[in-house]
Amino acid sequence: MNRRKKINQLLKANAKKASAKLAPKSKDKYVSKADRLKLAEGSDQDASSSPDNET
Repeated sequence: MNRRKKINQLLKANAKKASAKLAPKSKDKYVSKADRLKLAEGSDQDASSSPDNET
């Protein structure tokens, strides 16, 4: 591999990494199973308490 090709390869790789950082993330952040259960319990309590508040 000659010097010019090697330099171009490095520059392209760095440009690709930079553009990937700027691109919007397609996947949501991972939430662990325990955290999901806690959130579900919290939403269940909110749902059960809201009818009590309305009556």
